[in-house]
Amino acid sequence: MATSGGPTVRRRRLGSELRRLREAAGVSVDQVCDLLRCSVSKVSRLENGRVPVRTRDVQDLLSLYGVHDDERREALLALARESRRHGWWHDYHDVVPAWFEIYIGLEEDAASISVYESQLVHGLLQTADYARHVIRAEAPESPDDEVERKVALRLDRQGRLTGENPPRLWVILDEAVLRRPVGGPVVMRGQLEWLRKQAELPNVTIQALPFAVGAHAGLGSTFSILGFPDSGDHDVVYIEEAAGSLYLERASEIRRYRVKLDYLMASALSPEESIQMISSIAEEMK
Repeated sequence: MATSGGPTVRRRRLGSELRRLREAAGVSVDQVCDLLRCSVSKVSRLENGRVPVRTRDVQDLLSLYGVHDDERREALLALARESRRHGWWHDYHDVVPAWFEIYIGLEEDAASISVYESQLVHGLLQTADYARHVIRAEAPESPDDEVERKVALRLDRQGRLTGENPPRLWVILDEAVLRRPVGGPVVMRGQLEWLRKQAELPNVTIQALPFAVGAHAGLGSTFSILGFPDSGDHDVVYIEEAAGSLYLERASEIRRYRVKLDYLMASALSPEESIQMISSIAEEMK
């Protein structure tokens, strides 16, 4: 069994395999609840890769599912051990809510990240000054050291774009994102200039969706679609909300958001025209 990827992807892989084995064995969720002495919701989170699994629990589940082959059991137990390791972002556990830690883990292992943003520049493309003002606006009462920790985390995440095996990042930004002067004209101009520079990276594409388009497929939504290098790891649609996040993984849901993304790409300006718009708006802020 392949064990490439970070702990979050391994956790998803293990959960998916445990679900498959449970269904193949004809074991109900209630039987798993009785064995592990847990709730139905916890079993769901376990099989969706949202929570780590103790190796002892994996051993008991494999016995319940009739998996007795030593090699098979050891491969799954090794996956369980690896899925419990901490990623680099654990160093920021004091400022990262559990729901966002899952996303960072997925982002870390993604081979492609496709995004539509209607309000703010995506975190992977934010400057430190822009990020600081966004974080401060979202939590006005946060102490300065907490804000700076969150800014540092955001910048550390961006290291993937220029690191080894960087993801393919494709971002569609609503014109409102480009014109909203977060931090004032000076900060926003610096952010727009940074977007132009990042768009020069071979793995980064930025498109602008102008107001002139009118109604479009992304109205009322902001979302990301993450794809992974291993064909066994299905895509994930990530939707961030004020109090948490939503992860969509059903094939029908992923198809629906892929279609949305295709329509948005077709409606947006070309990458070249988009950079021209970004440059023009930056000039207006001088």
